Amino acid sequence: MKRRTNRRRHAQSRDPRGHWLLLILILPLAFGALLFEGWTTHEVDAAKTRSDCTTPVPSAVDKGGPVVRLDGGTVKSAGMPARNVALTYDGGPDPVWTPRLLDLLRKHHAHATFFVQGAKAAQHPDLVRRIQAEGHEIGSNTYTGAVMGAASPFRARLELELTQQALAGTAGIHTNLLRLPQTTAVDTMCGPEWKAAQRAGADGYTLVAADRWFRKPSQGVVRQFSLNDVAYHDTEELLKNPRIDKFTTVTFGAGLPPADTPAPAPERWLGTALVWIKALGYAFVHGMAWVLGIAGGLGVLRLASLVFFARAHVRRLVRIRPGSPWLREITDPVTVLVPAYNEAAGIESTVRSLLGSDHPQLQIIVIDDGSTDDTADLAAAIDDPRVEVIRQPNAGKAAALNTGLAHSRCDIIVMVDADTVFEPDAIYRLVQPLAHPAVGAVSGNTKVGNRRRLLGRWQHLEYVFGFNLDRRMFEVLECMPTVPGAIGAFRRDALMGVGGVSEDTLAEDTDLTMALWQAGWRVVYEETAIAWTEVPTSLSQLWRQRYRWCYGTLQAMWKHRRAVIEVGPAGRFGRRGLSYLTLFQVALPLLAPIVDVFALYGALFQGPVLSAGVWAGFLALQLACAWYALRLDGEPVRTLWAMPLQLFVYRQLMYLVVIQSVVAFLLGTRLKWQRMHRSGTAAQHIGQPELGQPVAYESLPSR
Repeated sequence: MKRRTNRRRHAQSRDPRGHWLLLILILPLAFGALLFEGWTTHEVDAAKTRSDCTTPVPSAVDKGGPVVRLDGGTVKSAGMPARNVALTYDGGPDPVWTPRLLDLLRKHHAHATFFVQGAKAAQHPDLVRRIQAEGHEIGSNTYTGAVMGAASPFRARLELELTQQALAGTAGIHTNLLRLPQTTAVDTMCGPEWKAAQRAGADGYTLVAADRWFRKPSQGVVRQFSLNDVAYHDTEELLKNPRIDKFTTVTFGAGLPPADTPAPAPERWLGTALVWIKALGYAFVHGMAWVLGIAGGLGVLRLASLVFFARAHVRRLVRIRPGSPWLREITDPVTVLVPAYNEAAGIESTVRSLLGSDHPQLQIIVIDDGSTDDTADLAAAIDDPRVEVIRQPNAGKAAALNTGLAHSRCDIIVMVDADTVFEPDAIYRLVQPLAHPAVGAVSGNTKVGNRRRLLGRWQHLEYVFGFNLDRRMFEVLECMPTVPGAIGAFRRDALMGVGGVSEDTLAEDTDLTMALWQAGWRVVYEETAIAWTEVPTSLSQLWRQRYRWCYGTLQAMWKHRRAVIEVGPAGRFGRRGLSYLTLFQVALPLLAPIVDVFALYGALFQGPVLSAGVWAGFLALQLACAWYALRLDGEPVRTLWAMPLQLFVYRQLMYLVVIQSVVAFLLGTRLKWQRMHRSGTAAQHIGQPELGQPVAYESLPSR
């Protein structure tokens, strides 16, 4: 009753959709914050260096004071009275030096003018409010510190407006003081900088430069500092100068109205939004940097582990280990179960390839699971006494396998998919590891038959590079999580001991393999037992297939989670296999979108050369590992040309499948069985000269 209920739930439930809507709403906001952070931090406009001056400033400016106002075409200058010093600090607020300078000024009861950058003000709003609260004056040093003479008109206007919004959001004020970045004395506001100064003056800004270095503080000066240790020590020396009567702000010393004016409420709201966007972008960038490091480390660790354990697997197979038992040759009768639902396109090829097997005694049972095409008739038409066809109402693959298991007459069971074609020696080689009494199941080597198109080549690379290298590692570590449904051998008593094939999950092969581990059996990999399978030929079919695989794997992992705390083979599988799946098959794909977004961010704002270098380095590492995997499997390495293209479409599809599966699993969604359209092309590459053959070896079970 329980299995029937689960099956109905699988068939009736629908996939969750709300999380996609949530992503559609959140991702534009997040990407906008990243774009804004990238622009303000890395300055896409490239307005970082100023060009040489070709024309000097007007003589009225050059001979005047450091405080300049432009009233129409008239230049008005002002300076500090004798024995008055205006301390000014550019950039910031800086989380290290701004508090230290404020403490120093408060200690000496002095006031100063801080020319802040809007981006840093939005990043450190508390420091802006402290500057204001302690009676200091605030001016603009533009939003990012861009050179205004080199900036485009749009960029220059945005630099000033965003700074005003940042001040409105942090301190509730506007300021009419402006210091052009990378200018000191008034004569440095020459050439393009003077044109920028004129535009700012027309907007009501008072331009503040600094007195020349040789002017003595006792004569009254405007001193300019950056935010660093030099500024701190020079300020400390000036504050101790007995010839200075007052340390004041620029406007107070020059006899001008206060620079700060209250910002209107709408401006304060916009400023607050700017502060939040800046904080969000900053958090995303720095958080993604950590995620990128973690994901990159996990990716490199996985590749290194695959190669290391693959080498260990090869060494284990080719050397004679002292004390290894001589295992008898398995020639016992074998029952082959072929569950089929609407497999008319390939059922004949599958059965005839099994009949051509070198293994001496076979019982082939085709279980037609309520097909609506000619699957059962085509199988029954094959005139061979070894072939039996059982018809049943549609109940699912697990139920079909259990039906076949009930009709089997042999102690060794081989389960295959109805779209798979077998090499003549596949069955014989597949069952040989069962000579060891501790081995309960054996995984064969599944190869992609329909690999002529690009999507098929991508899956071929994944089968060889991903699945088969994984299986080598799993055998060495004794934690094989899946015997694939396409080709796997089992002891009948092991299957009966775990209650047959469970219908609790959509990945019945993974569920069964994990159940065998928990029952104390070992599972190994036989690479020379080769079967050719048909893979999806469209992205939609591939999505449905991998969605079912991934969701079913999550179900099986949760079902057998207690293996982590068990002892013996079950505990080794749980602590090694389940941990590996969780880390590299679930967590790492969930981080993959962040890696892609950050790669795009880096290409736009941190230089395409650096991003391309990192991408090329990781691709080279993957190509090297894939080359090694192809060589181990006897496959031609020229297929590697398709691998770089795999990183742009196939990879994104795979991690989106994982995201969808994880969300569906967390929401408790039950999926229906997804069936792929078959075209009977699994055998299209068999016997063609482009395919190599793996080196034969006598399989020895791992300890």
